[in-house]
Amino acid sequence: MDADEAVIKKRFGERLRALRTAAGVSQEGLALICGLDRTYIGGIERGERNVALVNIVRIARGLEVSPQVFFAEADAK
Repeated sequence: MDADEAVIKKRFGERLRALRTAAGVSQEGLALICGLDRTYIGGIERGERNVALVNIVRIARGLEVSPQVFFAEADAK
Protein backbone atom coordinates (compact mmCIF):
# COMPACT_ATOMS: atom_id res chain seq x y z
CA MET A 1 0.00 0.00 0.00
CA ASP A 2 1.39 3.39 -0.91
CA ALA A 3 1.25 6.46 1.32
CA ASP A 4 -1.51 8.14 -0.70
CA GLU A 5 -3.76 5.11 -0.31
CA ALA A 6 -3.22 5.08 3.45
CA VAL A 7 -4.06 8.78 3.70
CA ILE A 8 -7.24 8.36 1.64
CA LYS A 9 -8.46 5.47 3.79
CA LYS A 10 -7.61 7.31 7.01
CA ARG A 11 -9.45 10.47 5.95
CA PHE A 12 -12.46 8.47 4.80
CA GLY A 13 -12.53 6.68 8.15
CA GLU A 14 -12.25 9.93 10.08
CA ARG A 15 -15.14 11.38 8.08
CA LEU A 16 -17.24 8.27 8.72
CA ARG A 17 -16.56 8.47 12.46
CA ALA A 18 -17.49 12.17 12.53
CA LEU A 19 -20.75 11.58 10.65
CA ARG A 20 -21.64 8.53 12.74
CA THR A 21 -21.02 10.23 16.07
CA ALA A 22 -22.86 13.37 14.93
CA ALA A 23 -25.83 11.12 14.14
CA GLY A 24 -25.59 9.61 17.63
CA VAL A 25 -25.16 6.09 16.31
CA SER A 26 -22.74 3.48 17.68
CA GLN A 27 -20.55 1.35 15.43
CA GLU A 28 -22.73 -1.63 16.27
CA GLY A 29 -25.93 0.30 15.56
CA LEU A 30 -24.65 1.50 12.20
CA ALA A 31 -23.52 -2.01 11.31
CA LEU A 32 -26.99 -3.37 12.08
CA ILE A 33 -28.68 -0.65 10.01
CA CYS A 34 -26.35 -1.28 7.06
CA GLY A 35 -26.23 -5.06 7.22
CA LEU A 36 -22.47 -5.00 7.83
CA ASP A 37 -20.29 -6.33 10.63
CA ARG A 38 -19.36 -4.04 13.54
CA THR A 39 -15.69 -4.92 13.15
CA TYR A 40 -15.84 -3.86 9.50
CA ILE A 41 -17.17 -0.41 10.50
CA GLY A 42 -14.40 -0.12 13.10
CA GLY A 43 -11.79 -1.12 10.53
CA ILE A 44 -13.04 1.53 8.13
CA GLU A 45 -12.91 4.20 10.83
CA ARG A 46 -9.32 3.24 11.68
CA GLY A 47 -8.32 3.45 8.00
CA GLU A 48 -7.61 -0.27 7.78
CA ARG A 49 -10.22 -1.14 5.14
CA ASN A 50 -10.51 -0.31 1.47
CA VAL A 51 -14.26 0.17 1.27
CA ALA A 52 -16.21 -1.09 -1.74
CA LEU A 53 -18.47 1.40 -3.48
CA VAL A 54 -21.58 -0.62 -2.66
CA ASN A 55 -20.67 -0.46 1.04
CA ILE A 56 -20.11 3.30 0.86
CA VAL A 57 -23.66 3.60 -0.47
CA ARG A 58 -25.01 1.26 2.25
CA ILE A 59 -23.30 3.28 4.97
CA ALA A 60 -24.49 6.59 3.52
CA ARG A 61 -28.07 5.31 3.42
CA GLY A 62 -27.71 4.07 7.00
CA LEU A 63 -26.62 7.56 8.08
CA GLU A 64 -29.25 9.16 5.83
CA VAL A 65 -26.68 11.21 3.92
CA SER A 66 -25.50 11.38 0.34
CA PRO A 67 -22.40 9.30 -0.45
CA GLN A 68 -20.70 12.48 -1.65
CA VAL A 69 -20.43 13.84 1.92
CA PHE A 70 -17.66 11.31 2.58
CA PHE A 71 -15.56 12.90 -0.14
CA ALA A 72 -16.40 16.60 0.22
CA GLU A 73 -14.36 16.87 3.42
CA ALA A 74 -11.43 14.92 1.96
CA ASP A 75 -11.29 17.22 -1.06
CA ALA A 76 -11.04 20.26 1.20
CA LYS A 77 -7.79 19.02 2.84
